[in-house]
Amino acid sequence: KSEFQVLRVLHANASSSAPAGKADANLFNEASQVVLARDGKRTVISMLNDYKGPLSEFALVVPTPVTLKEGQVRVADKATFARLDAYSSPRLAEYHDDNPCRLESSWGQVRPMMEMMKSMASAAPAPTARSMQDMSRDKALGVTVDVQYTLEEYDIISLSATQSDGLETWLAENGYKLPKGASAALRPYINQGMKFFVAKVNLKEQLKAGYSTLRTLQFAFESDKFMLPMRLGMLNANPDKAQDLIVYTLTRQGRVESSNYRTVKLPSNVNLPPMIKPKFQDFYKAMFDKQAVQENLRVVFTEYFWDMGWCDPCADQPLSPQELKNAGVFWDTAQAPPVLTRLHVRYNATSFPEDLMFTQTKDRQNWQTRYVMQTPYESSVAQCSA
Repeated sequence: KSEFQVLRVLHANASSSAPAGKADANLFNEASQVVLARDGKRTVISMLNDYKGPLSEFALVVPTPVTLKEGQVRVADKATFARLDAYSSPRLAEYHDDNPCRLESSWGQVRPMMEMMKSMASAAPAPTARSMQDMSRDKALGVTVDVQYTLEEYDIISLSATQSDGLETWLAENGYKLPKGASAALRPYINQGMKFFVAKVNLKEQLKAGYSTLRTLQFAFESDKFMLPMRLGMLNANPDKAQDLIVYTLTRQGRVESSNYRTVKLPSNVNLPPMIKPKFQDFYKAMFDKQAVQENLRVVFTEYFWDMGWCDPCADQPLSPQELKNAGVFWDTAQAPPVLTRLHVRYNATSFPEDLMFTQTKDRQNWQTRYVMQTPYESSVAQCSA
C-alpha cells in the first residue's frame, strides 16, 4: 500500500552564505517549499518530496485545475530549490566603519554619502493500458482516468472524479493508504471541478535510473487560477503542530501577494548589535515566531522581492538563464528578467481554511528582509578629534 503524500515538499539544503549571516529554509524544520513560475495564464509548479520511507510505499496526489497530459510533466533538477533559497534568504549585512581621521577633513562629502546609504537601506513514454473491467469499476465510482503513462521512475495518472467517496474508494482499491478524513478533504476540489495528478514510484525504472532518493516533479498548465492547493496537504500533518511553507514565485511583471489572505512584510532594515552576528539564525527564528503568533498564524509574510537581474547585497549570485529555465521560467529572460517573490506562511488546520490564491501586482520596488550590523573602526584614533 502506498502512503498518501499530498503536496509535501523538501526544504532545500543551501550551502552559500551572506557576508555576515543568513536565515535559510533549513532554519525551519520540515519547511515545505514550492516554486511557481507564472506569466499570463501559464503556471509551472516544481516540488520536492520529503518522503523518507520505502519507495514502494510512496505516492503523490496533487489537485490541478486541468488534466495534466504527457509533455506537461517532467522530472526536474532539485538544485533549483537550493539556489533560490540561497539567493533570497533573509540576511545580515555587515558594514565596517572607516577611519574617522581620514574622513575628518571631508565631512561635507561624507554626509551626502550617508544620506544615500540610508535611502538605499529602505530599499513521453507509451501509455499503460487499462482493462475493460478496470474502466467499468472506475465509472461506477465516478472516477475517470484521463491519462496514464510512465515518466522515467514515476508511474503517472491524471484523473477526474464526481464524488469524493468514490475517489477515496478508488484510491484505496488501487493501493493508496489513505489518512483519516480523506473524503472530506477531497470534496471541495471535486466540487470545483479540479483534476488530480497522481504519481507513484516505478521500482524497476527507478532501479535502472540508479537514483536512491526521489527526484523533483515539475508540471506546467494553463489556467485562470493562480493558486496552491495547500489544504489537502494538512491530512498528513500533525494537528497539534504548525507547518511552515515557503513559496518562491517567478513572474514577469511584479511582486506576488495572496489575494485571499493578508500579505505583510516582516520587520526589515533594522540595525542589530555586533553580538547578534554569531546568533543571527536564532534571532531571525525568534523574530519570525513572534510575528507569526502576533498575526495568529493567519497572514502570508513577504521575505524577499527583487528583480533577478541583480541584487544588493547578494546572499548568492542570481540564477543563470539555464537555472531559471530549470526552475520553470518559460519566457525570454534576456528581454524580461523574472522577479522573485519569496513568501513564508506558518499555518495550522484552522488558521488557513482556504487554499492559497495569488495575484501578480505591478509593484517592482525591490525589498528584502535585511538586517544591518555596523562594526566600529578598531584601530587607534588617539590623534583624531573625530
